[in-house]
Amino acid sequence: MKTWILFVLGAALILGGAVLASLIQTSGGIVIRDVRFAGVNGVEMSALLYVPANATARTPAPGVLAVHGYINTRETQSGFAIEFARRGYVVLALDQTGHGLSDPPAFANGFGGPDGLRYLRALPFVDGNNIGLEGHSMGGWTVLAAAAAMPTAYRAMVLEGSSTGSGFAPEGSPQFPRNLAVVFSRYDEFSQLMWQVARAADAPASAKLRAIFATPDTIVPGRVYGSIERGDARILYTPVTTHPGDHISSEAIGASLDWFQRTLNGGTPRAPGDQIWMAKEVGTFVSLIGFVSLLLGTTGLLLQVPYLRLAAAMAEPVRAVRDWRWWTLFALSAVVPAATFFPLLHAGEALVPPSVLLPEGMTNQFALWAVANALIALAAGRALGVKVQANHRLLPAIAIAACVFAVGYGALLLVDALFKTDFRFWVVAFRPMSAAQWRAFAVYLVPFTFFFAVAARGLSALAVKGAPAAAAYGTALAAMSAGFALLLALEYGALFASGELLTPGEPLNTVVAIQFLPLTALAALIATFAYRRTNSYLTGAFICALIVTWYIVAGQAMHAG
Repeated sequence: MKTWILFVLGAALILGGAVLASLIQTSGGIVIRDVRFAGVNGVEMSALLYVPANATARTPAPGVLAVHGYINTRETQSGFAIEFARRGYVVLALDQTGHGLSDPPAFANGFGGPDGLRYLRALPFVDGNNIGLEGHSMGGWTVLAAAAAMPTAYRAMVLEGSSTGSGFAPEGSPQFPRNLAVVFSRYDEFSQLMWQVARAADAPASAKLRAIFATPDTIVPGRVYGSIERGDARILYTPVTTHPGDHISSEAIGASLDWFQRTLNGGTPRAPGDQIWMAKEVGTFVSLIGFVSLLLGTTGLLLQVPYLRLAAAMAEPVRAVRDWRWWTLFALSAVVPAATFFPLLHAGEALVPPSVLLPEGMTNQFALWAVANALIALAAGRALGVKVQANHRLLPAIAIAACVFAVGYGALLLVDALFKTDFRFWVVAFRPMSAAQWRAFAVYLVPFTFFFAVAARGLSALAVKGAPAAAAYGTALAAMSAGFALLLALEYGALFASGELLTPGEPLNTVVAIQFLPLTALAALIATFAYRRTNSYLTGAFICALIVTWYIVAGQAMHAG
């Protein structure tokens, strides 16, 4: 395909997807505002405010504080927020402290929950007597912190994939929190942390949960315990999905809709199954595909610019056949990064704690994993006698990568400004960076550039003379992503078969690994596309480093800064 077609197609998909997503999230006259407000200690908080047409100062509407989980952002709650707003509720989708565009540090000020609740209640078009609190995972601890700080400022709560206590939130009781719904999916990866049971399917028998429900018996899902009028009602929903799956489960979202319609007065009643948020997810996914096409098209077009054309040359692979060295290099490229993922993340947690220079805990772990794997790859390549024939021109490669990044980031800023959308599917998302994240981006770019330079060099060493384009792209995708695909297949195969992950002690890192599958696939696509047009792995490596560092930094929690 000609590169100008890729560019035009990418722009069209981005625009079309953003328009579709915007039409869905503003359905029925909903207005979405990007708001900032002051929290305690001078922390600036960020949120998306969804205001339905029925909410006015003369006719205040019920309000819902909706909060994402750890290493997510306010947009992750869009499925919930859209459906709450369609039912006439004013929704404040909050960025927790240290997440998204809210100031760091993460975990501070009750995760930002009390600040969010105060802001929501102060809006003149919100009925302060009908406030619901909804939080997913760590977002549940956020709304619990808000409830503990302001015990009479809300009417009902939904904990999605979350729990009371767990060392991060107030303990629950038959009276706290008020009118509680627990939505805990049957394949939730965090069952031990949240409700102290080995399998999520055993949550109804959890002693901790039964104490909150004030019953000695196994809890019956869907049955209301206690009294909504007294404020001590409890209900358990068990949708068939996983912890991150709550975000794209009509059953999980429907459970929260059902509970708030039972416990909050006002709004526009709709059946819990009446949901349209899926079309918004389709729209942002179309934009995400367009974003990738735009990156590739921009790369190709830049190679036609006179000065930058010096970087272009047809690829000339060194290898004529796939011998044992080729297969060994391929196997190591596919297996080692995934095999070392969990151990090196733990090493990074211990060896590289958050600091002013390196403020993101998870990103520190990823950076150590990246550097270690680059060193392993260099050693393996030396042992195997890997040779790479390349046509390097450093300055044009840097210029192309910088321009590609600028075009991609500019496209995101445009759809954010015009439509309040981003490029995403599920938990995989490209979103704008805050000033603090830009500073962190500049630092983290160094280790990830090293990693992608080595990884792209390894991919070029796997190129075979005469191989068709499909084989070249397929080899690169397998070399970069097959290990993560296998890791996830083993973990979730075990989870769905037995109710427990293959490594039960790794729920967070398993969920994180989900994002590395599309990320490594994207890197393989970009690196191969650039290499085949330049005979240099540097251009693709620099583009991958910029794009992936942006993705990681914008989506992680900042623990310092």
